Amino acid sequence: MFVAYAIVGVLLAIMLLASAAAKLTKNKQIVEGLTGIGVPIGMFPFLAACEIAGAAGLVIGLWYGPLGVAAAIGVVLYFVGAVGAHLRKSDFKGLPNALVMLIAAAAVLVLRVLSL
Repeated sequence: MFVAYAIVGVLLAIMLLASAAAKLTKNKQIVEGLTGIGVPIGMFPFLAACEIAGAAGLVIGLWYGPLGVAAAIGVVLYFVGAVGAHLRKSDFKGLPNALVMLIAAAAVLVLRVLSL
């Protein structure tokens, strides 16, 4: 299970860093999508920081299992919020990305717990 966690966890960390970079550089598509569901631009740095912290926790969690579990829980909660925000505004165009990340985060959480 640990090898599976390592692979999926590192891939999720890369996706989180890419998402954070898009928020920090205010990528036009990201800005339109998030402001369209009511997220103020002022929240982008905070959201990006949460993603960067989650990515770091997942990678450090390769060596310290409890941190990997905590980071995975945090990432799951982050994307539960993202899915909820899209559903609240009936934004079915932006929903698939958040759902994929939520499913990946849930898989990472399960794999890390099973590999302890």
